Amino acid sequence: MTDAPPVPWRRLSGGQRAGRVVTLAVVVFGAVVFALPFFWMLSTSFKTEDQIFTYPPQWIPTGWTWENYVEPWRNLPFALFYRNTAIITFIAVVARVLTAALAAFAFARMRFPGRNGLFLLVLATMMLPGQVTLIPLFRFWSELGLVDSIAPLTIPSFFAGGGAGAFTIFLLRQYMLTIPVDLDDAAKLDGAGWFRIFWTIVLPLSGPALGVAAIFQFTGEWNAFLEPLIYLRSEENYTVQLGLAALNGRFALAYGQTMAQTILSLVPVLLVFFFAQRRYVQGIVVSGVKG
Repeated sequence: MTDAPPVPWRRLSGGQRAGRVVTLAVVVFGAVVFALPFFWMLSTSFKTEDQIFTYPPQWIPTGWTWENYVEPWRNLPFALFYRNTAIITFIAVVARVLTAALAAFAFARMRFPGRNGLFLLVLATMMLPGQVTLIPLFRFWSELGLVDSIAPLTIPSFFAGGGAGAFTIFLLRQYMLTIPVDLDDAAKLDGAGWFRIFWTIVLPLSGPALGVAAIFQFTGEWNAFLEPLIYLRSEENYTVQLGLAALNGRFALAYGQTMAQTILSLVPVLLVFFFAQRRYVQGIVVSGVKG
């Protein structure tokens, strides 16, 4: 089923035109409101320290400076921070999406006793705040001697752990329910087992939902702050978010440098979203069709 093409402006009645104008005005107003903090951050990243606190605020700097983008790289190993973040994010995204896809396939396509109850139990984990399990998990990793390593930040992803894993399972299950079951039956007649059905039929057809899950996971892992703060001690293991926090000393706050590095840290997230925007929208829409 495809959406009907929009009605041309000249064929609309007066009331329909007014409705479209009001809708467009509300959308534009909301976009401006949400974009203002970003533009203020971008403007501040080019300001000197004395311009940041001027009143009334200056949206356009009078004297542009690139020093805020250069100085942090001299004082801290941000290249190392970006490398650490990229490694952690890549491992966590790939592991969590694949393991969540396996679990979602079982809940969507296989029939076994207690399936619905087990699925509700998985969804219930999303209601459990991460702070509740923070101390037990820290003691667990500490006893294993894996604190100050990427292990606590990546190994749970191989089990689709946490609320993010449960949400990914839910999202992928909803999408897999829309794939015709007749494809499974045809594959079984050809002698295919469950794993082959998953790998060669269901997984390729779930591309839009997998893209949405990957974007969500990438954004969450790239911007994660609390867990790296808890588990990482050495500066050489820091992520980008910990590096941003390290820019601010005990007695001084480098606002301009922090804004500049924040802009740079947003670039990978924005690129991933813009390149996968169509698949993101498609996966979100289709995943909510069938329950």
